[in-house]
Amino acid sequence: MTPQLKPLDEQVMVITGAPSGNGLATARMAADRGASLVVAARSEDALDELTDEITEAGGDAVYVVADVSDRTQVEEIAAVAEDTYGGFDTWVNNAGKFIYGRLDETPVEDMRELFEVNVWGLLYGSLVAAEHLKHREGGAIVNVGSVTSERALILQGAYTASKHAVKGFTDTLRMELEEEGAPVSVTLVKPAAIDTPYPEHAKNYTDSEVTLPPPVYAPETVARSVCHAAEHPERDIYVGGAAKNMAQMEQYAPGLFDTIMEKLFVGLQTRDRPPRRQSDNAFDQPGGELRERGDHGGHVAERSLYTRAATSGTRGTALLALGAAALGYGVYRAIRGNGVDVAAVSSAELDGDDRSALRPVRRER
Repeated sequence: MTPQLKPLDEQVMVITGAPSGNGLATARMAADRGASLVVAARSEDALDELTDEITEAGGDAVYVVADVSDRTQVEEIAAVAEDTYGGFDTWVNNAGKFIYGRLDETPVEDMRELFEVNVWGLLYGSLVAAEHLKHREGGAIVNVGSVTSERALILQGAYTASKHAVKGFTDTLRMELEEEGAPVSVTLVKPAAIDTPYPEHAKNYTDSEVTLPPPVYAPETVARSVCHAAEHPERDIYVGGAAKNMAQMEQYAPGLFDTIMEKLFVGLQTRDRPPRRQSDNAFDQPGGELRERGDHGGHVAERSLYTRAATSGTRGTALLALGAAALGYGVYRAIRGNGVDVAAVSSAELDGDDRSALRPVRRER
C-alpha cells in the first residue's frame, strides 16, 4: 500500500533534537509551511524559546522535555501529541550525539552512551511512531542518518557505527511495514557534512580542534529533504551530491576510498589549534541555546542541485556522473601529490551557484 501523505499545512510533525542544527532548521521550515509541531529535546530553556518563536510568528507548537534514550520519555512525546492535536502525521528522529576520536582512544562508556541516543533513541521513536501511524490514516517516519550510514569516516568511528545500525534498522522496518500493508512511509535521510554546531557539540578525543570535512552544506538542505519526505514517500534521500558520490565510491572503489580517507580525512577534520574545552560539549549536558549554524569557516553550499533533482522526479543522471567524475579526479590528483585541494574539486561545488570552485586550487608547497 502506497502511503497517502498529507500536505505539510495539514500535518502535525514530531521532531526530536529540535533546538539545534538540522532539527532547528526543520522545525522552522515546517512551521513556516503551516505544520503544527511537537518539538522534543533535553533542554527546556531552548524548547521554550523555540515554541515561543514559532507561536509569535503565527505558528502552532508545543514542547516535551525528553531524553530519547529512555523509551518511557519517547512514549510521552507521542502522548503529548495525542493529547494536544489528536495524534501526529510525521515523526522525525533527529536527536543525536557525536564523538571525534580514534576507536582505541575513545572510552567504551562514551560509545555506549552515543548508541543509546543515536540507535536506541531512534529505534524507540520509530517503533512508537509506527504503532501510532499504522492504526490511523498513515503517515511518515523520517530518520536522519548520515553519509556515514554508507561509508565509514575516520576519526568518527563510533558515530559511523551508530549510523550503520540506523540504516539497517530503518531498512528492515520499512520492509516489515510494507509487507504487512501498513500505510506508513519510512525514509532515511543521509546528509553529507552540514554546517551545524556538530563539532562544538561533539566530545573530542583528538589533540586538536575538530571541524567538518568539506564539502559542507547548509542545514536548510536537510530541512528541505525532511519536509519533502513528510509529503512524498521516499526510500532514502542523499543530502548533497557529495553524499551520493561518497556512497558510489564506497560501492565501486572501497579500497581506494579507504586510502583517500587515511591520507586526507584526518587533516580535513582537524585544525592546527588546541581542542575546545571538554566542558563545552553538548554530549554530557544539553545545549541551552537555539543554533542552526556552526563555526565552519569555509564555503557552505546553500542548496544542492543533486538533491533537488533527486526529489523532483528528475534523477539527474548527467549531473551525477559529472559530480562523480569531478570528485574522483580531485582525489586522484590530491593523492598523486600535485597540490590540488580536494575540498575544492568536489560535487558540492556543482550544487551551488559558484561553478568556479571546480577549478583546481593550489596550495603553497
